[in-house]
Amino acid sequence: MFFTSGAVLVLEILAGRLLAPYVGVTLQTYTGIIGVVLAGIAVGTWAGGRLADRVDPRTTLGPLLVTGGALALFVLPAIRLFGSAGLGTGPGAILILSVVGFFAPAAVLSAVSPTVVKLQLTDLRVTGSVVGRLSALGTAGAILGTFLTGFFLVAAFPTRPIVLGVGVVLVVTGILVWLSLRGAGGAAPAGPMALAVLGAGLTFAVPGPCDYETTYYCAQVIDGLPPCDEGRTLYLDTLRHSCVHLDDPTALDFSYAQILADVIGTYGDGQSPLRALHIGGGGFTMPRYLEATRPGSDSLVLEIDPSLVRIAEEELGLRQTERLRVRVGDARVALSDLEHETYDVVIGDAFGGEAVPWHLTTAEFVDEVKDVLMPDGVYAVNVIDMPPLDFVRAKAATLRSAFSHVAVIAPPARINRMDGGNFVLVASDAPLEVEGIAARNRARGDDDEVATGARLDRFIGAAPVLTDDYAPVDQLLTPLSG
Repeated sequence: MFFTSGAVLVLEILAGRLLAPYVGVTLQTYTGIIGVVLAGIAVGTWAGGRLADRVDPRTTLGPLLVTGGALALFVLPAIRLFGSAGLGTGPGAILILSVVGFFAPAAVLSAVSPTVVKLQLTDLRVTGSVVGRLSALGTAGAILGTFLTGFFLVAAFPTRPIVLGVGVVLVVTGILVWLSLRGAGGAAPAGPMALAVLGAGLTFAVPGPCDYETTYYCAQVIDGLPPCDEGRTLYLDTLRHSCVHLDDPTALDFSYAQILADVIGTYGDGQSPLRALHIGGGGFTMPRYLEATRPGSDSLVLEIDPSLVRIAEEELGLRQTERLRVRVGDARVALSDLEHETYDVVIGDAFGGEAVPWHLTTAEFVDEVKDVLMPDGVYAVNVIDMPPLDFVRAKAATLRSAFSHVAVIAPPARINRMDGGNFVLVASDAPLEVEGIAARNRARGDDDEVATGARLDRFIGAAPVLTDDYAPVDQLLTPLSG
């Protein structure tokens, strides 16, 4: 009971990592996973109890463990096969993938608990003690599985060896239990063992979607993918994040990066070095661009994923220097340690899937950003949303509650709330260079609108200000896939 409960929690925590390449990482993803696993636990304990009353548990305990291990080994190929079927990223897809991957192993492993209770319960006078002790052991195993996975396993290993390890340990344990109880007439669990071998084989045979599997992302680096035809595209989970030209850091293919460059280019005299803080590294496109276009600039990048930094150094041309530094850790935690009134520009480009992490969207976080900006400094943040644009409008309202001047930059159809995609939001206590930004945009042949004043008011409408107490980002966000 200790180890099977731990195994269920290991799989449940890994589920978020396994589903991320197909449906992203949102509150809805974890809601679907937790709900499906709980349903599996409920069905498994109920069915396991009925089975224990009808069949000698000494003949079923070993096969249950082997079957649970076999089903754990099927998690990876099942998720990969169904995930690549184009189910979308909405709640329906999340539930389907969660059921396909995790309902059956959770149910079978949970059936072990009533089976063990039946074996241990030989005297009705100590029912409470036996059930309480075994329940406590199961809970302790779940706690260990949670801490071990979240604090150690995910950071130390890719998901495949962890899942394989869980499955193999369960299968071997089941065989040992069967061998110890076979004097009671238990049949060899040949069927479950064959299922385990098939599951392990498919785990290696079905390819995964990741070039790199980090603690936080399934990452791919793809050469020549439009519109980044002559560069390298960085994919993080479901999001095409960056286009990087190794030999020309000034080449920007994505529209949001071009708009951020417009903002940078209109700050100050357009040529002098800047002190910039980058919230989120990704492909490290903007730090490299700033280094190339305004020599002598100083960039500090706050990036939560150390593996992403390594990928950028190996494949995306990142070179850390005294003037381009990366600090690994959560941006909000790191921000509180920075000196006030230090940076000319703060650029927000942190994503978890298609959503900005909620704690980087709130008024309290914006106040912290404002603290590290120079009095005339500019905060520019990239966000993604689709109609009805509830999230980006709430983000704009949050910036407007803190800064004297705010603008939203996007094609007119997006400002009119008829279309979606990337939006760049710009905020400052000093007047924004609206005309300069628009002129650079037109010179490039684009028609993005820089919405301020009454136009911005109409765009925001009655959208709420996001706070640490109320920031339902995942619920406000309409994903690109609908």
